Amino acid sequence: MAAYENRYWWSKDGLRLHARDYAGDETRPPILCMPGLTRNARDFDALAARLAGRWRVIAIDFRGRGESAYAKDPMSYVPLTYVQDVEALLAELGIARFVAFGTSLGGIVTMLLAGFEPGRIAGALLNDIGPEIDATGLARIRSYVGRAGVFPTWMHAARCVSETQGDVYPDWQIEDWLAMAKRLYRLNSSGRIVLDYDLKIAEPFRVVGGEAGPAMWPALAALRDVPTLIVRGGRSDLLSAAVADRMVAALDKAELVTVPGVGHAPTLSEAVVQEPIDRLLARVAEPVES
Repeated sequence: MAAYENRYWWSKDGLRLHARDYAGDETRPPILCMPGLTRNARDFDALAARLAGRWRVIAIDFRGRGESAYAKDPMSYVPLTYVQDVEALLAELGIARFVAFGTSLGGIVTMLLAGFEPGRIAGALLNDIGPEIDATGLARIRSYVGRAGVFPTWMHAARCVSETQGDVYPDWQIEDWLAMAKRLYRLNSSGRIVLDYDLKIAEPFRVVGGEAGPAMWPALAALRDVPTLIVRGGRSDLLSAAVADRMVAALDKAELVTVPGVGHAPTLSEAVVQEPIDRLLARVAEPVES
């Protein structure tokens, strides 16, 4: 795992939030990594290990996840609030332009950031998410988000994750499930293994429309001239192939890569994704014509 510095900043409503900051070339725009609904900054450890040094990578814990504080008002667990939290981080670090890597919820936040202030995103990766979300995937996520799980050992946690997500990663072995469990869970003060997020994040998500935000196709349109990589799991039940194709058609500089045999969502460690990520970043690093 690459070395990183812990960054903390304050939200508008007084929450102390956290990100991992992996050092890299300061002449390039940093890569801002935003995770999925129940995930955290640890999801991007492998990505950061590959890119750090060449690129500065900042992986965020959204409020209520990882080392970020839990919100007093669970109805603040919505995309527009996450956008405000990210805006506060960008202001704190003095970042005017950046590359956005967003998985699922993080991709929704990416599109909203682009829509609110076009031009500041130098490149984008949307991981298994689009302006339209498949109802089948939403139903599956609603079936487990916010349900407590407590385990005595990491092996018990890994077996639980494998049982619930076996269809998403059908080729994974036990070491993969153990690694996933250690990204998704934490050891609490009683020595038990528990989910590393506020179970109340499920409350707004269960409200119709709470999983997304405003009309998302106009938000996506703000990325029209931005180098964009759309990653889709071949077995995804959240981003359909048809919507992914529409996204590519709507953007001038988009590439679509499908990760075969994987559902929602690819980890971005898959071999098939590495060259497309490098191509995306090479386009970002190209000198701007005067």
